[in-house]
Formats: sequence, C-alpha cells, structure tokens
Amino acid sequence: MERTFIMIKPDGVERKLVGEIIGRIEKKGFNITRAKLFQPSRELVEEHYIEHREKPFFEEIVDYITRGPVMAMEVEGESAIEVMRQMIGSTDPKKALPGTIRGDLAYSLTENIIHGSDSKESAERELKLWFG
Repeated sequence: MERTFIMIKPDGVERKLVGEIIGRIEKKGFNITRAKLFQPSRELVEEHYIEHREKPFFEEIVDYITRGPVMAMEVEGESAIEVMRQMIGSTDPKKALPGTIRGDLAYSLTENIIHGSDSKESAERELKLWFG
C-alpha cells in the first residue's frame, strides 16, 4: 500500500467541500488513515512550499494557505500518489478535465481547492512535515 499527503485548502474548507472530496476519495477505495482540520502556521506552510521560495507567487500562496483552516490527510491505497493526482486534475482549473476535483469544483489557479503529493519522496516529506 502506498501513502500520500492530501490537503483540502482553505477555499475548499470555506466552500464546505470537505465532505464531497472525502467522499470521492473513499468511493475510489482509498483509506484516510490520518486527518486533521486545523489552522496551519506560517512556518509550516513556508516549509511545505520551500521549493517555491524564490518564485514570485511564494508570498501569495503562503498567505492563501494560512488564511483559514485546512484539512490535512494521509491517504492510503494502491498507487495512491498517481491515482490521487489524476483525481485532483490539472493545477489550472481551466485545464482540469470534468470529473476531476479541480475540473468540477475549482475556478482559480491560485485558489484551486486541493493539494496532493506529486511523488513518493514528496509524500514522505509532506506526511512527516504535517503529521510528525
């Protein structure tokens, strides 16, 4: 079984989409083995997005993620990283296919509802960062 990190971002929590997104994850057959709804610290979010520190959108994304609660989850299942990335859809909701989470629910490149680890290495790092 593979584990991945999934985060429903503040806009997904604000729009009351947590239940729908969790439902999609569970309907796919994945298990949510750890979850917490909380307000992340600036330090945690800066560390999470460390690879983007020098990019012009870094401050914007940190401000966005820290503006309200997020739902952080550990999702487990066969090929969880790859399948969850497919379920999430393109980072840009305008390019995300219908049927994906972003294709159906997101409308902004910056506020795109959900994050999912993009590799085994990222999943391990992000799970350790968010869950210890």
